[in-house]
Amino acid sequence: MNAAKRYIISCSFGKDSLATILLAKKHGEPLDEAVYCEVMFDKTISGEVPEHRDFIYTRGIPALERMGIKVTVLRGERTYLDLFTGRITRGPKKGMLRSFPICGRCAVQRDCKVKPIRRYQKSLPPDTIQYIGIAKDEQERLLRLGRNQVSLLEKYNCTEQDAWELCEKAGLLSPVYAITDRGGCWFCPNAKRRELRHLYDHHPELWARMLELQALPGKATEKFNRTQRFSDIDAAFRQEDEQLDLFREAA
Repeated sequence: MNAAKRYIISCSFGKDSLATILLAKKHGEPLDEAVYCEVMFDKTISGEVPEHRDFIYTRGIPALERMGIKVTVLRGERTYLDLFTGRITRGPKKGMLRSFPICGRCAVQRDCKVKPIRRYQKSLPPDTIQYIGIAKDEQERLLRLGRNQVSLLEKYNCTEQDAWELCEKAGLLSPVYAITDRGGCWFCPNAKRRELRHLYDHHPELWARMLELQALPGKATEKFNRTQRFSDIDAAFRQEDEQLDLFREAA
């Protein structure tokens, strides 16, 4: 191994990045460091789904450290709340709260995740190799790999299902997969109904924070996602609960 060259992995602690690490250890691939960027809701509350955050800090990071892998945790200077309450500085909506991020053009992804990762990468040697957790059956994503980016999942013929099984066997499959097949913040506008229902049922304190934001005046948009306000989703879930209660009373 070239002493000057470094090998890192961008690790979300999802199945693909953890399977990449397991493959690296199994096949003797060089790996110096795992870099994890934690998006924050505010200065104290993580943007990770709470079950996944618990997994990262109580099982994921300790497991990598036992393997001898350095883990670097990054956080951006700005949080979801900073972006939500920031003011638009020009255009027809000047002075309004930026509010909910736009699906497909997420400022949270850009400012709270991509920027701190790129800032950290600039501190690394220019020939650093970055492992990216993309499975061999994700051909479109593999074609977008850049210079000095490598998929060990492709190299060792691992599909997404293979990655799942590797992590499950190692006891490193996040409990978040019980409610979703994707990674994402608990306030993500791309969250599926099942993910939102889980948040509503199991994390009412976080749900309440989103309703507080929905109630703020002067927002550039009232919509949480492409079609609904967060308060609309809340009302639908409440109605479902009321109907279920009536059904139980009648049974």
